[in-house]
Amino acid sequence: MELIHRNLLIGIHDALQETFFQDKKYADKVIERLLKANRKWGSQDRQVVSEIFYNIIRWKKRLEYYMGEGVKPNNVYKLILAYLLWSKSHYKKFEEFDGVKTADILNKLKKGYIPTKAIEYSIPDWLAETMEKELGPKWEKEMLALNEQAPTVLRTNTLKTSPKELVADLQDEGVPAFTIHGYPDAVQLEEKKNVFLTSAFKDGLFEVQDASSQTIGQLLDPKEGMRVVDACAGAGGKTLHLAALMKNKGQIIALDIFEWKLAELKRRAKRAGAHNIEARFISDSKVIKRLHNTADRLLIDAPCSGLGVLKRNPDSKWKIDQDFIDRIKKEQEQILKDYSKIIKKGGQMIYATCSILPSENNLQVEKFLTNNPDYSLVKEEKIMPSQGYDGFYMALIKRDN
Repeated sequence: MELIHRNLLIGIHDALQETFFQDKKYADKVIERLLKANRKWGSQDRQVVSEIFYNIIRWKKRLEYYMGEGVKPNNVYKLILAYLLWSKSHYKKFEEFDGVKTADILNKLKKGYIPTKAIEYSIPDWLAETMEKELGPKWEKEMLALNEQAPTVLRTNTLKTSPKELVADLQDEGVPAFTIHGYPDAVQLEEKKNVFLTSAFKDGLFEVQDASSQTIGQLLDPKEGMRVVDACAGAGGKTLHLAALMKNKGQIIALDIFEWKLAELKRRAKRAGAHNIEARFISDSKVIKRLHNTADRLLIDAPCSGLGVLKRNPDSKWKIDQDFIDRIKKEQEQILKDYSKIIKKGGQMIYATCSILPSENNLQVEKFLTNNPDYSLVKEEKIMPSQGYDGFYMALIKRDN
């Protein structure tokens, strides 16, 4: 394989510096800016840069072990070298690389010994302990899956087209894709492509949404004419799915504590042709209280650790800690308590997270049901990363009285 061009290496170096040392910026935003700033790079170069960038973030702890030290602002090139030597890609044999000698790294690679599971799976020590404690022996299988690259999955906007028609339209634009059995609206790309440049995207025929995430809307099963509340709507990925499932009939109230996310939701809804969505900013507790006992369906896509989506957000494992998870669990408990009052008697809600930790998922639901006997569990689904897509939890809960 060819030696990676120096200008690409510099780009990867600068992007890693920005991700790890400059206000710990989100990797997806960093790589997006890098690729926009280098429009002359060909599609293959862009793919190589993205792949190396994300894999280095994904395997940082293991690479640090091969380096013999932690990553510091002045040795990011050494981190890149460790990855190139370990993955045996994009390099030729050399004794020295930007002043870094390869011999020590190569010696560790030859030995093949990895002292801890945290280093083997490239996660913080505290996270290895938490995963083992909460998931038991199967945590290694899940962590192995979480270190894989996520496939690109689209959700067909059925307000405008069908999955089969979308596949045909994408094929015409040079983007090979296929439908996924068991996921009625999902279409998966055969390889990574910038789908946001396609006419199909600009015409609102799809949104990028993982297959597991699409299961949430299907499980909530909103009907035409219902009043549905999406309590933690964010930029509206799941809101738009609900609108399509309801065929634009009925009302969806999309709530969030961030106005900029709701502005993005409105923009996306316009492109998708979703007309039954009303965005409401949660400025105070009165916004929620005014909705008590009014909704047929409620979606609580709760804030969480995000450990189920490390395939696509590998940098998040370096940005969170146990204190963050403890805080987010208290927030989840409070949201469930406050927002559950939105549904009418006989109505149903989903509590969902993109975490795989029981303490954020079924244990939260069990605690809620114990404290609220007027509610009952209808069904729950645990989707693990080893099943192929993102890790998600969802519980369908009915308000009986």
